[in-house]
Amino acid sequence: MQEPELHDLADDADYAASQQQASSSVLLRSDSTKQSSSSEPDSAEVVFMKDNVAIHPTQFASERISGRLKLIKQGSSLFMSWIPYTANNSNAMLSEKDRNLYTIRAVPFTDIRSIRRHTPPLGWQYIIAVLSSGLAYPPLYFYNGGVREFIATIKQHVLVGRSAEDANVFIVNDLKNPLQRTLSSLEMLPIACEPSNVSVNESTLNENREMIDSGSNDGRATVSPYHGRSRRRVNDPARDISIQVLEKFSLVTKFARETTSQLFGDQSNGFNAIERCFDETPFNHHKKSSSVGDNVSDESPVPSDPLEFDKLSQVWRKPWQLPLGYEEWVSFLDSEGRVIDSEALRKRIFYGGLDHELRKKVWGFLLGYYSYDSTYAEREFLKSVKKSEYETIKSQWQSILPAQARRFTKFRERKGLIDKDVVRTDRLQAFYEGDDNPNVNVLRDILLTYSFYNFDLGYCQGMNDLLSPIYFVMGDESEAFWCFVSLMERLGPNFNRDQNGMHSQLFALSKLVELLDSPLHKYFEQHDCLNYFFCFRWVLIQFKRELEFESTMRLWEVLWTHYPCEHLHLYICVAILKRYRNKIMGEKMDFDTLLKFINELSGQIDIDLNIMDAEALCVWAGEDGAARIPPGTPPSLPIDDASLYSQLEDEVL
Repeated sequence: MQEPELHDLADDADYAASQQQASSSVLLRSDSTKQSSSSEPDSAEVVFMKDNVAIHPTQFASERISGRLKLIKQGSSLFMSWIPYTANNSNAMLSEKDRNLYTIRAVPFTDIRSIRRHTPPLGWQYIIAVLSSGLAYPPLYFYNGGVREFIATIKQHVLVGRSAEDANVFIVNDLKNPLQRTLSSLEMLPIACEPSNVSVNESTLNENREMIDSGSNDGRATVSPYHGRSRRRVNDPARDISIQVLEKFSLVTKFARETTSQLFGDQSNGFNAIERCFDETPFNHHKKSSSVGDNVSDESPVPSDPLEFDKLSQVWRKPWQLPLGYEEWVSFLDSEGRVIDSEALRKRIFYGGLDHELRKKVWGFLLGYYSYDSTYAEREFLKSVKKSEYETIKSQWQSILPAQARRFTKFRERKGLIDKDVVRTDRLQAFYEGDDNPNVNVLRDILLTYSFYNFDLGYCQGMNDLLSPIYFVMGDESEAFWCFVSLMERLGPNFNRDQNGMHSQLFALSKLVELLDSPLHKYFEQHDCLNYFFCFRWVLIQFKRELEFESTMRLWEVLWTHYPCEHLHLYICVAILKRYRNKIMGEKMDFDTLLKFINELSGQIDIDLNIMDAEALCVWAGEDGAARIPPGTPPSLPIDDASLYSQLEDEVL
């Protein structure tokens, strides 16, 4: 069987590929005299062992990390461990630091909430183990089969039940709490189920109020004019499975505004509630913020910030410059149009941004559409070639006849979703407002064309948010498309069906908070808030729903400079959380109020201030911070820049 380079993201087919596996798993029971490994409890019995189980830090299978998976019984307790091989061809470049980062050392099943199995018709089976904290281990790929035996062995030693929402989710210890039971199938897993009964665990909602710090909120209420109007969506059970995942996480917002009993009792139309919360327009923030800040006298003592955050920011903070203008831009180019010093250019943009009129010229460089060493003539030639390529891809869906469309379910589903989403995208922005706006039609055409360009990923809700500012700036359909393609090379993993890209970023965020504010991390740990789902929307669409349109463009061009690091968006999350740490811990915000608090920050975040704070945190963290971020975590650039515009035969499914 040929090894695919990318993860298979096909729909689950309930063990459709189980007969194609090379060999069955091996059940081993260790002798009582056998020496235990460092990952096994003393006097342990190995009840299951499987070799050639791998994780994928990046999308390329050649960079997988292979190891040995074990189920270990000690007394009445069951443990799971996965240890990377020390000497293996696929692990040849694996450093000791990375090896330790990914090693799973004897985690007890009392700490595991659920196990999600994936059995695509093509590729290899894999499982995702979700912890009680809400965090999840990276997907474990069974290259020699064995998922069925793995699950069966667990059932022999631990109480396991199937989720009522998804037969591929196995709930460990079969939790009685309906909130916890349902969340086991909600933790960023691709679940195809009726959403009318979707529930949310406390651990999902307890991390979202860290952004209105008592010392930094000046009481102003800014309602962003760039968010789309809320519209109700009809129940569409045939929607793309990836959309269901994103919408279920959007339901967290709805949960913060309705009681649990109302949410459980509403059986009318689950998609309506999901739709309203993900696409809602910000509220009257002044009124809500003031209510959250009441009863200050009842606040509990808060542990001091170990970094003395305010002083740290003042030390590292550098003065902002005026936006880069045309005359200064020209000084960065040689006579033929090549960028002389790309690092100096990116640093200049970081500290001042761009004049809006200049964005059309510069965004293509920041996104990787243009090479920094390209000439004026080469860029014009590239635009001509890419325009022709775009029209070719676009014609593929434009030429589909109605009779074909009736037999092309995936096309109908994706087109329907795009049609619904684009009419809600930034409609209060003058560029997109009004009925029959041709710019809205162009958004639809670009997204449909992208779904044919990258058919495996297709379209997911949120992509419309990422495209909107790009087309607003570029003004040209073809150029906007290819710039969007470049952006999705970085952010595409955010929309993968296994949600591995989001998992890795939220995991990295938890590690950065642990490094940069251990008392806050401990607070989250004590309040079952380590899943960081309250940052989900921040990370997924790069703060697009939290900021005004101009601020979004300002932030994005800063992030695209990859200065001072390529994961600055995670440090911005940390900076926001730290700015409101006293309010979070002082008011002992619980699950519901924390999420509500965070959602009310939409339109109130001072992005320039938080960029400066994030820079200070990034510089202070240094290599320690970089080591907390797993390799391949989005928005890392592809290893080969050529992959921005071409997919080699061995890189596609």
